[in-house]
Amino acid sequence: MWLSRQSRQPSRWNSPAELGTVTLGGNPAGVYLSGERRNLPVIAPGGYYWRPAAGQQVLVLKAGTDGELPCVAGVHTSNCPETLQAGDLLLTTGKASVRIGADGSLDLRGKLLLNGTPIEDLFEQKTNQTGTEVP
Repeated sequence: MWLSRQSRQPSRWNSPAELGTVTLGGNPAGVYLSGERRNLPVIAPGGYYWRPAAGQQVLVLKAGTDGELPCVAGVHTSNCPETLQAGDLLLTTGKASVRIGADGSLDLRGKLLLNGTPIEDLFEQKTNQTGTEVP
C-alpha cells in the first residue's frame, strides 16, 4: 500500500543548473548551493585553465540522470567592467588583464614577460645625443 502511494507522488524536480558560492578554491572546488558540495570538478573550454577563487559566484551544472554529478562550469560576471563593449573579450585575474577589442585593439595590463623574461630586459634603453634616456 505505502509503495503504491509513493509511485503516484510527483517526483521532486531539481534544476539542472544552479548558481553557488565557492567555499574552497581550486580544482576540484567546494561550492555552497543549498548545502556545501566538495570535490566538484572544474570544466572549461579546451586550452583554457581556470581555478575558481573562494567567494566567486559560479555556475554549477548537475550532470547525470539525477544530478548526481555536479561540476563547476563558469563564473558569474556580475562585476563586468562597464568599459567592456559588445564583442570585446576580457581575460582578467588579480592585477593582470588582456583585453581584445572588437575594433582590433589589444590592451595588456600587468607585468609583461616574453618567454619568462621581463620585456624591458630584452631591449636596450635609447639615449639621445646628450646621453639622457629617451622615454
